[in-house]
Amino acid sequence: MSQSSFSNQNGRSDAETVLLKDEQGRSLDCWVEQSFNIDDHKYVLLRPIDAPITIIVGDTQEDNSEVIWLEDGEEIATLFEDAKAVLAEQNLKLQNAAYTLTASGEIPQPHEDDILTLEFENEGGNIEEDDYQCLAEFYYDSQKYEIYTPLTPLLFFAQEKPSGQLELLSPDRLKEIEPFLEDMLFEE
Repeated sequence: MSQSSFSNQNGRSDAETVLLKDEQGRSLDCWVEQSFNIDDHKYVLLRPIDAPITIIVGDTQEDNSEVIWLEDGEEIATLFEDAKAVLAEQNLKLQNAAYTLTASGEIPQPHEDDILTLEFENEGGNIEEDDYQCLAEFYYDSQKYEIYTPLTPLLFFAQEKPSGQLELLSPDRLKEIEPFLEDMLFEE
């Protein structure tokens, strides 16, 4: 494989935006962070314009609490209106976008008490940490839920199809081009 072009969009004022769609017809507005060609195929690195949102079941403040990410679409649909109302109190609008929930509006500056640090094991067996900012909490059916946004940007890799539509890369395809991506990203 060979690289034929690469561009970076760090300035937001004239940065390109695209619409990423999922199988359910939902859309996600994204900034094009970088674009590049490998073997005459155009790829893009995308970052959602609005803040990604995740809902955690339970109370992360309790000792020895297990963090359970809410991923079930039906359960999210059940809680959506309550989560939307809680975020609206902070002038944030919750959206059920493609691939992730998002919130539009001005995310408040994080305070030390609002940060949740989670450790996870990566593919290489090393422990990594991710930080999340708590935006709100609410109860539904006597169960506590907490709403978080990651402090590290959520990124998507997609390939442009001949029709101009963007398609997320499958994990297998991402692994195939990963060595070329690393070379290009580290050249910057």
